[in-house]
Amino acid sequence: MEELIQQNQSALPTLQSQRLILNCFKSADAEEAYASITPSLTRFMAWDAPESEKEFATVWKNWLENMTDHKEYVFVIRHIETQEFIGLCGLHRLHDEIPEVGIWIRETAHGHHYGHEAVHCVVAYAFNTLGIQVLSYPVAEENWASRKIAERLGGKILRYIDKPKYRAVMYEIFAEDFVF
Repeated sequence: MEELIQQNQSALPTLQSQRLILNCFKSADAEEAYASITPSLTRFMAWDAPESEKEFATVWKNWLENMTDHKEYVFVIRHIETQEFIGLCGLHRLHDEIPEVGIWIRETAHGHHYGHEAVHCVVAYAFNTLGIQVLSYPVAEENWASRKIAERLGGKILRYIDKPKYRAVMYEIFAEDFVF
């Protein structure tokens, strides 16, 4: 399976902004990603920090499979000049009527607006290249930094959802309202 995935990596998108480069996740990224996932980082996420690298491997191997099938893209966010690992941004459920975008930035990189820049790249790719017309963006109600990302991109609140860890706000970002 790993061989097939490696062969298909060249068919996967690479995105770039002024400061960031976003490449689809590969097994070589797993160690840096895992090291950046902390309980405090995941407090506003639907999932908890994996307890081991083995547990995380189950997750990222599923991403690789889904990317090969073009069901989702999980992008590794790196600084364009230093190649420093910044976080992950995902375009999920691509075969659903309304796909979903999600992001996390490692805690030591917070406060530099990398999240907005990365999500902007991914949303622009979804609208301009994949022809998607609307994306959902779920975020914890108290996660103001992430909510600002959705709102700056033209996202509108669709509804509130009670999740096991927190109350979530479901934003929808329409291609026609997207702020390029």
